[in-house]
Amino acid sequence: MSNLYLGYHFTVEPKELGCEILVAELGEKPFESFIETEFGVTAYIQKELWTANILDDLYVLTSPEFVISYQIEEIEQVNWNKEWEKNFDPIDVDGKCHVRAPFHPKTDAEFDIIIEPKMSFGTGHHETTHMVIQHLLETDLVDKKTLDMGCGTAILAILAEMKGAKPIDAIDIDNWCYLNSIENAERNNCEHISVYEGDASLLVDQKYDVIIANINRNILLNDMHRYMNCLNQNGLLFLSGFYKEDIPAIDECCQKLGLQLEKTLERNNWVSLKYKMEAGS
Repeated sequence: MSNLYLGYHFTVEPKELGCEILVAELGEKPFESFIETEFGVTAYIQKELWTANILDDLYVLTSPEFVISYQIEEIEQVNWNKEWEKNFDPIDVDGKCHVRAPFHPKTDAEFDIIIEPKMSFGTGHHETTHMVIQHLLETDLVDKKTLDMGCGTAILAILAEMKGAKPIDAIDIDNWCYLNSIENAERNNCEHISVYEGDASLLVDQKYDVIIANINRNILLNDMHRYMNCLNQNGLLFLSGFYKEDIPAIDECCQKLGLQLEKTLERNNWVSLKYKMEAGS
């Protein structure tokens, strides 16, 4: 492929929520990386994968809630690691869990997770990942067989192992995420994480005590019955990757499957829900 990239420099107002939605939508297209900027976000795509109508169906660009403009720049292949070193900030969750790059100094957080910041680790993961980490920090995971569905960079699988979960399956449909999850599990000296490339069809005949699914509303609704079939009695299901407005649809689906909502977290209109398998379901 060509080494030429197109950089879309977006200015977004209001920035925080607008960028989250924009990155989530662009992530469904061939954009490879998202760098947060002072006024918005820059998204990169290989020129060979670009089409003239690539932004035509983005909801956020037509929403009256946001004012978004952009400029396009043609550039040579980006040095991703150099860009991330300039732009990637560590994540601190309640002073207990620190997610950082190798070039960030170690803190005294109880759980110190090191992630090599590459092109798929963008701002779109921050809010939802933060909330699921909060859920996991207050959950007993010792010897719990765990699934991290849509694992991305495997942050949540790594934290689960640090909290005593085993064995752990981490699954993502994206090849880059699959390879990066393996790398990050090794970087954090994890011994109980198995990484697989694929989707929920891999869950046949599997059983888990804890299932984490940080994906998006439509995929969650489509695959919820598969998660239910894999969840052991009194098992826990942690969901994220959707907005507050999506809770009724998610909750209705879960209740029909015999899952009971135990806790809701909200962060900048993103939410994360904790469910438990009801007795006799």
